[in-house]
Amino acid sequence: MAAFCLSQIPSSTFISQCISDQSYLSMLEKQCASMKDLQKVHTHLIKTGLIKDPIAASRVLAFCTSPAGDMNYGYLVFTQIQNPNLFIWNTIIRGFSQSSTPQNAILLFIDMLVNSCVQPQRLTYPSVFKAYAQLGLACDGTQLHGRVIKQGLEFDQFIHNTILYMYANCGFLSEARRVFDENMEFDIVAWNSMIIGLAKCGEIDESRRLFDKMVSRNTVSWNSMISGYVRNGKFKEALELFREMQKQKIEPSEFTMVSLLNACAKLGAIRQGEWIHIFLRKNCFELNTIVATAIIDMYCKCANPEKALQVFKTVPKKGLSCWNSMILGLAMNGYENEAIQLFSKLESLNLKPDYISFIGVLTACNHSGMVNEAKDYFRLMKETYKIKPSIKHYSCMVDVLGRAGLLEEAEQIIRSMPLDPDAIIWGSLLSACRKHGNIEKAKRAAKHIIELDKNESCSYVIMSSLYAASHLFEEAMEERLLMKENNIEKEPGCSLIEVDGEVHEFVAGGRLHPKATEIYLLLNNLGLLLKEMRSYI
Repeated sequence: MAAFCLSQIPSSTFISQCISDQSYLSMLEKQCASMKDLQKVHTHLIKTGLIKDPIAASRVLAFCTSPAGDMNYGYLVFTQIQNPNLFIWNTIIRGFSQSSTPQNAILLFIDMLVNSCVQPQRLTYPSVFKAYAQLGLACDGTQLHGRVIKQGLEFDQFIHNTILYMYANCGFLSEARRVFDENMEFDIVAWNSMIIGLAKCGEIDESRRLFDKMVSRNTVSWNSMISGYVRNGKFKEALELFREMQKQKIEPSEFTMVSLLNACAKLGAIRQGEWIHIFLRKNCFELNTIVATAIIDMYCKCANPEKALQVFKTVPKKGLSCWNSMILGLAMNGYENEAIQLFSKLESLNLKPDYISFIGVLTACNHSGMVNEAKDYFRLMKETYKIKPSIKHYSCMVDVLGRAGLLEEAEQIIRSMPLDPDAIIWGSLLSACRKHGNIEKAKRAAKHIIELDKNESCSYVIMSSLYAASHLFEEAMEERLLMKENNIEKEPGCSLIEVDGEVHEFVAGGRLHPKATEIYLLLNNLGLLLKEMRSYI
């Protein structure tokens, strides 16, 4: 799209004649490719006095509130408009409701009520309800709901749907259900909002029940259900629903594919993940930061960092999330030096690392036992980048010190950090104590874990193992008895394996797999075969 240069603007006389011409204003809007172009046009309109025309002002404001615009500049434009009409108020409120600062939409709405002679109408309210939904302020939104009822607008389709969206998005399911049930006619937007809200609150079975009852579905319906399954840890169900989506020839969106890649990452289903990657390429999906990060994350979590690195190198515009995913993926898969090199490259490109970037590089130092380097990066994060360490950063430091046998220093970090330690960070110290045979520190760590979570089994299991390794068998048995007395059970081990594109889950001692009988029979036969082979050795 060609840029709109100041020299291309016609004379003031011509503009004056055409300023009310919608086709000319439409052309002016289309010619602006960026805020820089719009600022030139805006400057010219100010100089000629044409900005006083409400149509011209509204078009400038409309561009500022678009995805290519700038809401801060838009607000400055708005403040210069004398006696803005309802359309202009609606434009600025809608723009802020879709921005990263939706609270400004609410503040402007209040300003409109209190300080202007313009009263809100049916097209004003949906943006304000969306702002309340974005902020999670459904309690405050109920007051606006009451105002809408008094004005007799509660059954307006757009208002009704945004009220439902606000309640569902904020977890007010009973209120959302009541509003939903008031809608006597099928409205796909309302159904989608309920499906999303139920899934978000963990009511995934009820969400699927509504999905199955829908008269017709669109891409949003399918994506909402698939992402709901992923959010609730039902990764197999997400993949199965996608297969059904394909059978019905529904075109998936970018968000559908990202949800499916996340499901494959959690399951370790690399074959299905590869198929989705190929599908994205064949169907010409844009390799933007969100999609690229999901692909990289999937390959890394499926233990194929080499393929992830290939994808990383082909991404045209790498966002910070791409770098973070690649750094962490390399660190988790034994490529610690490569992860650290990539972090250094990130810094050299003047991309400012965030707290996730430092989790990645600290993890790399942890896995490779680079204690001094970990300390340097931890100091760099705090002093140079002014990033406040989270519990995860402290956990990385405790882990790297613990693995190196620096137990006293590791414990000191836990006791001196400004955050309340959780069971995970004490668990890191406990594991290090077991590795280095330090019973006294292990006892203190285990005590803290039990105080934080009485049902946590790892402290009992690790202490029992540590006592047994130290030939303190009575103490080891006592830990096991304490577990039994407190009805604490060790969570059984679980493994996943992908065969012919299907993911199979196995739990230690479990017999729920449909072919469990045949599997155990095969294992018994293999055991007998091994015994027979030993007799010949």
